[in-house]
Amino acid sequence: MKILVLNAGSSSQKSFLYELSGLSGELPDPPEPLWEGAIDWTVEPEKAAIKVEANGKVLKEMVPSISQTEATTHLLRTLWQGETQVLKTLSEIDAVGHRVVHGGTEYRESVRVTQEVKAAIARLATFAPIHNPINLEGIETVEQILGTEIPQVAVFDTAFHSHLPPAVYVYPGPYDWLEEGIRRYGFHGTSHKYCSERAAQLLGRDLPDLRLITCHLGNGCSLAAIRDGYSVDTTMGFTPLDGLMMGSRSGSLDPGILIYLMRNNGYTADELDHMLNKESGLKGISGVGVDMRQILAEIEKGNDRAKLAFDMYIHHLKAAIGSMLADLDRLDAIVFTAGVGENVPLVRELACQTFDFLGVKIDSKKNNSHPVDVDISTSDSKVKVLVIHTQEDWAIAQECWRLVGEGSTS
Repeated sequence: MKILVLNAGSSSQKSFLYELSGLSGELPDPPEPLWEGAIDWTVEPEKAAIKVEANGKVLKEMVPSISQTEATTHLLRTLWQGETQVLKTLSEIDAVGHRVVHGGTEYRESVRVTQEVKAAIARLATFAPIHNPINLEGIETVEQILGTEIPQVAVFDTAFHSHLPPAVYVYPGPYDWLEEGIRRYGFHGTSHKYCSERAAQLLGRDLPDLRLITCHLGNGCSLAAIRDGYSVDTTMGFTPLDGLMMGSRSGSLDPGILIYLMRNNGYTADELDHMLNKESGLKGISGVGVDMRQILAEIEKGNDRAKLAFDMYIHHLKAAIGSMLADLDRLDAIVFTAGVGENVPLVRELACQTFDFLGVKIDSKKNNSHPVDVDISTSDSKVKVLVIHTQEDWAIAQECWRLVGEGSTS
């Protein structure tokens, strides 16, 4: 069984082709993909960076900042053409899995894509205007390229947070909000779910017995408090804009600021949307960009705005970790994942220093040795600290296997 995975985010898209055969029951650890492709719109202004790896070869090219559909078509063409060809015909693909950011209250688990599901994804774009349209466009692009007979699966970021208790997901506004669907949904659920399951494996524990705080720190950032195997609190809310300070997103702020800007500066809803999602966070404060590596390099040069941005990022991260503790009766492990969480030792170090009163101790040597799926805490640390390479793509492939492959009972 060959499974194609499209994982589209706000600034990039990752794609993978897995081949699964001779398997039954539970799937093993993530296998190496046959083919791996990526599109990144942040490398150069008005350009998209495309990278493909297959057959031991790496293809890199910069193309004009074409639309997502054109870029995805360009990328997927390398599956059956050129040096990275791994397929003879498109019919070899058995299923396609997609990360979909918002599933609302209707979709509490992954589903096969139908016209009804597509309509729901489009409707829920009201709640996730940056992400759901991108996810839907990916589904429709695959239909154009591969046809409508190949089954597609939607894996919703919100699904893992569907067990949030009402006291967590209801906002303290008019009750009518809840009836309109205005509530905390939470996002990055596929990553939080994978990392919690991987943490249980690494610790040799049953997931329902663990109390975890998972820290997904990429261009978008969120935390989750995990108890009894479920997310019981999370930092993102009604939209992925809420919570932590992020690459270009503001995270939580006083809503009175928005009222002030509308009344006194004449901001429109679209202008506020752009400012809060594209021109805030690390980028807005530093004036440098969204890349933490750039921020740290500028700090070395004495850039005060970059230093302020970094200090704010750490402050908001520590405060959010503290808030997650309120929903756990103990803490067994803190998990760091995604681009910053996996690759910036200083962020992990500073975030954990604050919680030494809980017995959190990091081994400096382990922390600075590019750990992957490793416990970086000291032997006497009362709380484990794990760095896990998030495998959202593999989690999506597993859902395809479960719903349409040999793992399906239908």
